[in-house]
Amino acid sequence: MPPSPRPPLPSPPDLSEHPAGFEDSAWVDVIQKMDEVYQQLLQDEVALEEKNAQLEQSQQFIMSLLSAMSDVLLACDARGRIEETNVALCELVGHSDAELRGRHVADLLADGDSVRHIQDMLQRAQGAGVAAPMDHSVIDINLRDGQGQAVPVDLNCTPRRNARGRTVGLVFVGRPMGEIKRAYKQLQHTHEALKQAQAQLLHSEKMASLGRLVAGVAHELNNPISFVLGNVHALKKYTERMAQYLEAVHQGISPAELAELRQRLRIDHALHDLPSLIEGTLEGAQRTTVIVNGLKHFSVMDREEHAPVDLNAVIDRAIHWVRKGTAPDVQIHWQPQAPCWVMGSAGQLQQVLMNLIQNAYDAARTLPAPPQLWINLSLDAHWASIQVRDNGPGIPTEHLPRLFDPFFTTKPVGQGTGLGLSISFGAIEQHGGRLSGGNAPQGGALFTVQLPALNPSAPA
Repeated sequence: MPPSPRPPLPSPPDLSEHPAGFEDSAWVDVIQKMDEVYQQLLQDEVALEEKNAQLEQSQQFIMSLLSAMSDVLLACDARGRIEETNVALCELVGHSDAELRGRHVADLLADGDSVRHIQDMLQRAQGAGVAAPMDHSVIDINLRDGQGQAVPVDLNCTPRRNARGRTVGLVFVGRPMGEIKRAYKQLQHTHEALKQAQAQLLHSEKMASLGRLVAGVAHELNNPISFVLGNVHALKKYTERMAQYLEAVHQGISPAELAELRQRLRIDHALHDLPSLIEGTLEGAQRTTVIVNGLKHFSVMDREEHAPVDLNAVIDRAIHWVRKGTAPDVQIHWQPQAPCWVMGSAGQLQQVLMNLIQNAYDAARTLPAPPQLWINLSLDAHWASIQVRDNGPGIPTEHLPRLFDPFFTTKPVGQGTGLGLSISFGAIEQHGGRLSGGNAPQGGALFTVQLPALNPSAPA
């Protein structure tokens, strides 16, 4: 409360008539001294009024701060009797400041655990002296709101001290956590849903890339499978002949008949042909296994362990699969270099190169000229760099800032997901590298992949 105004100073006494026995000069000195005292009283009164105004302003400022606080505030004495509150606390518990003053803090709590926490803090406040001040503490309690429901609150408990430094009470400042905890749970649930959606999108992009290879894969598998199938038919025929010949041997026919049967069934020819048939069948089966394992390696959804990778092999495989898939007519200018080792996932790096080559081919074939690509691999002391350039129309200037944005694509609807470059950018970042794109001075788009170079002796 503001201090009470002081009563006005009395008017100076009328000293026109002085008592007998006083000299005029002495009486003049008395009057001057009294005037000085009166002037000093007037100055003190003005200063006191100014201090009083400043005190009122400070008190109004503090009250406005307390009213504007969204956190609840409660000040109590060392016995737990409430001395000060703010608007946020009054609105939460459904009582006015006047109703709360003088009540015990425990009356506002919703459960026994909260009461024990507060009582523990009050006991510490009562036992704390000047030499052993209390520390700041944070406690979790449940306040009872106006409807009688428990509201979780994180309270910061601070000791309140008098002029001599002795603890005379506590100040509690806290924030109701109910809404925050509910919002956090919703945020966590949304985050998990976004992570699942991102994983599904990444997998969908891989499957879309894999789908573009189906035609080439079918052709790639057709040769070894046809070879194995032809050999198996020949082996089946030879097996039937061998069985017929062995049956004749067991029947004990004459040597002349057995020789005639051996010639007629061409047993010697079959025996001579068997090793090459078996070897060819194994080769075809192994070739099929390599192709299938390559596809499984490419389509795996989980992140692979990093290992030393030669970028020459990665580029060769990427060119092979794109040509076998959707770009059989593209002319690619590529010359393998000396071994160029990086530490990374061969499958992820292959997907990045396939995306860049496929995008370059898609851009180049929009022009009448035959699509051409230039791939260059270089190595310095720190970085391995791959450049992929095409003879297409290049990238419009307004599209350059959005090249790696998710879902951004200039392809017609149904011909691109807009995720290829975004996924490639993230994969290269995970490898500690950089992926950049722009226009080449000689025309067409130019994409550059930079990866930390590995010590050439590491793979050995």
